[in-house]
Amino acid sequence: MKYVSLLRGINVGGNNIIKMADLKKCFDDMGFANVRTYIQSGNVLFTASESAEALERKIEETLSKRFAYHARALVLSQRRLESVVQRAPGEFGEEPEKYRYDVVFIKKPLTPAKAMQAVETRDGVDNAYRGQHVLYFKRLAAKATKSRFSKIGSKPEYQHMTIRNWNTTTRLLSLLDEI
Repeated sequence: MKYVSLLRGINVGGNNIIKMADLKKCFDDMGFANVRTYIQSGNVLFTASESAEALERKIEETLSKRFAYHARALVLSQRRLESVVQRAPGEFGEEPEKYRYDVVFIKKPLTPAKAMQAVETRDGVDNAYRGQHVLYFKRLAAKATKSRFSKIGSKPEYQHMTIRNWNTTTRLLSLLDEI
């Protein structure tokens, strides 16, 4: 099966710096096939035969040991990522000159309903939508400095989330198609 691993908290703010070549080698060493990384924020595409849950455990344990940090990974099958993209709210991602779009991927035990309670929005600036395994967030680009989206990082629930912008999310799906 084709998968993408969304790693949380690497190469952000000078913390947990991992070169993509080293990350790719680590995934190769774990026995995964067709390993490919995408941008520095911890997106790894690969094929494997295990379940997403088993892969998450394996990746977190291996990365924690290899790179000496508390690794957090969310593994999505191609089908699940496809569902995230297809089930986005109407017109989501269609006005990039007007809005900024993000997908908040949720890791168990957090649920989208609980995650939604942690998200603050500002009328006239932010919109948040609950999806099956994610939250979709859009904010007016012209009022981005007034957005409350950045406050999500201060919430305890944030430890069970990883965020990718819409362009990265859709690009990861197209890269999975190429494997």
